[in-house]
Amino acid sequence: MSVATGETTARAGRLQFLVRRADEEDCATRGTGAASHAMRPQTRVSASDDHADVARVLAGDVDAFEGIVRRWQGPLVNMAYRFCRDRGRAEEMAQDAFLRAYRALGTWRQESTFSTWLFALAMNVYRSHLRRVPLVTVPFEQATEPARAPTHDADLEQADRDRAVRRVVGTLPPRYRDAMVAFYFHDMDVATAAKTLHVAEGTLKARLFRARDLIRRKLQRVLS
Repeated sequence: MSVATGETTARAGRLQFLVRRADEEDCATRGTGAASHAMRPQTRVSASDDHADVARVLAGDVDAFEGIVRRWQGPLVNMAYRFCRDRGRAEEMAQDAFLRAYRALGTWRQESTFSTWLFALAMNVYRSHLRRVPLVTVPFEQATEPARAPTHDADLEQADRDRAVRRVVGTLPPRYRDAMVAFYFHDMDVATAAKTLHVAEGTLKARLFRARDLIRRKLQRVLS
């Protein structure tokens, strides 16, 4: 093994350790439940922190990447969970996204925010994962929820509706599912969601319109 190859291997191993350590420490602090972690809302971060850590990593300081992981692991696991609905697989997908991001940091031209660039890269990684190992799904109409006693509580009824919507989003064709995940589940505006998905804003709006129509039709068939 050449010196250059050995250094590259060691650096990749160090990066994987940083990603795992950040996730393990975060789970120890916040709890390990799939819902609590994967559905955790994104917190506000400083763009200057991202710029500083990217510059340090590009200058050769691998450890600086841990700051990026700590800021964005929640949102990236969250997004992955929206795609696969499995905590373990979501973590693996997010780790792969971070590794890809590390290798591609030099391609970020700062024409968009770091988060937009990172989410777009992660979206592509997640699509690739699902193409290689497709989800085992059933039609929405055949999906079942655990039985529980009937209730008239408004909050529980709303929770039921929310779960139904999330399940039906998972059954949509990828182009509509991706639009819904970016715009609604991650609270992106039209411009940011369009950049993340690499489509025109008009295309995104059309996909959101079509996705909402498909969701409405599926829910009407089941709930009527």
